[in-house]
Amino acid sequence: MNFLRETWIVFARAMRLSLRNPVWVVIGLVQPLLYLALFGPLLKPVVQATPGLPPGNEWQIFVPGLLVQLGIFGAAFVGFGLIAEYRAGVIERMRVTPAHRLALLVGRMIRDVLVLVVQAIVLTLVAVPFGLRAPWAGVGLALLVVALLGASFSALSYGTALILKSEDALAPLLNGIAIPLLLLSGILLPMSIAPAWLQDVSEVNPIKHVVDGVRAFFRGDITSSTSLWGLAFALALVAVGVAFGARTFRRESA
Repeated sequence: MNFLRETWIVFARAMRLSLRNPVWVVIGLVQPLLYLALFGPLLKPVVQATPGLPPGNEWQIFVPGLLVQLGIFGAAFVGFGLIAEYRAGVIERMRVTPAHRLALLVGRMIRDVLVLVVQAIVLTLVAVPFGLRAPWAGVGLALLVVALLGASFSALSYGTALILKSEDALAPLLNGIAIPLLLLSGILLPMSIAPAWLQDVSEVNPIKHVVDGVRAFFRGDITSSTSLWGLAFALALVAVGVAFGARTFRRESA
C-alpha cells in the first residue's frame, strides 16, 4: 500500500505541473495533427497507385503510424524535465525521503502515459472527418499499444536523463536513436514498398512490428499474428524500459 500511495503522490505532483503549463501537451499534439492535415491527403493517390501496400485505405495506414510516432516522441523527451528537476534539487530532496525508488519513476510514467492517451484520442477523433474508419475494439487496442510505448520510452528517457544529467548530452543521444527507429519502422509509409535490403534491415526494428500490429488493429484483424506480434513487442519494450529505468533510479539514489 505504501508503494501505491507514494506512486500516487508522485503522479499527482507531476500532473499538477503539466496542468499548470499545458503548452507542452499542445505542442506535442500539433506535429502529428499537421502531418494528418498536410501529409495525409497526399497519400490517397499514392495508395491507389502503389501495389504491395497493406490492406485498408490511406487513413487506416497513416493514422496508426502517427499514433505510434506520438507514443515514441511524446515520451522520449520527458527526461529533459527530470534534468531540470535534478538541477533544481528536487530529486535530491526526494532521495532523502523513505519513498520507494520505483514509485519515483512509476508516478512520472503514469502521468506521461495519461497525457499520451488523451493526445492519441484527440488525434484519432480528428482523423474521422478526414475519412478514418476503424472498429472501436481495434482503436481501443491501438490506444493500449500507444500507452505501452509511452511507458517504455518514458522509463528509458528518465533513466538515461538521470545518468547523463545534461540536456546537451541527452538531446543528440535521443535523436540519434529515435530517428533511425522512425525511418525503419514504416510509420509514414509501410516498409512493404521498400527495397528488399531495407525490408530486411527493418525486421530487426521492434517498432516496425508494433506499427504493423496497430495497422492490423485498425483493420479489425484483432487476433491475427501481425497484431499479436505487435502487442507482444510493445509489452517487451515496456519490460525493458521499466527494468532499465528502475535499475537506474535505484543505483543513482543509493
